[in-house]
Parts: sequence; C-alpha cells; structure tokens
Amino acid sequence: MSKNYKEINPIITSSSIEVRYAETDQMGVVHHSVYPIYFEQARVDWLRLMGMHYQKMEDNGVMLPLSRLTIDYKKPAKFGDILNVEVSLKKLPGATIIFDYEIKNQDDELLTLGQTILVFVNMTTKRPIRCPDNIMTLIEDAVPKD
Repeated sequence: MSKNYKEINPIITSSSIEVRYAETDQMGVVHHSVYPIYFEQARVDWLRLMGMHYQKMEDNGVMLPLSRLTIDYKKPAKFGDILNVEVSLKKLPGATIIFDYEIKNQDDELLTLGQTILVFVNMTTKRPIRCPDNIMTLIEDAVPKD
C-alpha cells in the first residue's frame, strides 16, 4: 500500500509522557493496551506542531480513523518512567498517512516500536479522501531540507 508514496526526509517530533499508576498492572508494568494511547498523544502533538490542530481538522470536515496498528514490545515501561515518544512521518500522505513510533525511557532504552496507518475521511460522506491540500502544504513545508 505505502510503496507508491513519495519518501521524504523524516519529519520527527518527540513527546514526553510520565507513566501513571493507573496505566500499570500490579507489578508496576504498563499494560499493553496503553501504548496506542501514548502513540495517539504523540501523533496529536505532531499534528499540532505541524500547524494542524486535530479539532480544527474535524471542524473542517476531515477525520483520521485508524486503519492499522502494529506494536513491537521490546522491554516493559514501568510506573514512574519518563517516556520519550518519538513519532515520524517518512512518506507524503495520499488517502492514508503512516506514522512510525519509538518509545524510550529516561535511560534511553528502546522499549517499543510501532506504526499506525490512518485514513483521511470526509466526515459528511464517510468516504476516504486524499490528504487535503492545506494539510499537504503544511507537511511539505515541514520536510527537513538536505
């Protein structure tokens, strides 16, 4: 699916998240179901830093439902860890946008890798659309130059 998309110099941002007690099991380890929430927070931060507040995108009739989620758990995150969630975009979007994630702890240990694929959808028709021009322009303007 993604091989037809133009590869770019990655646009990378980082979000810092402290693991809360409610996100862990009795052993103080983050439950597997919490990682997609960390990815979502980092992705929303990424979009905001690109100048695309998610709420404004929805106000303009575009939503980004999740199509695919992959997670590769390397080491557990634990209660009290300060996580660095790095999110990157490596290809220009079409009807889908693909984000890659790396989660490291405060000791710079790699804990988790992930990827999400989201689909641009017209909120009225509920049909997939190509990435809106205004969003594509913001992304293209943010691509690091060589």
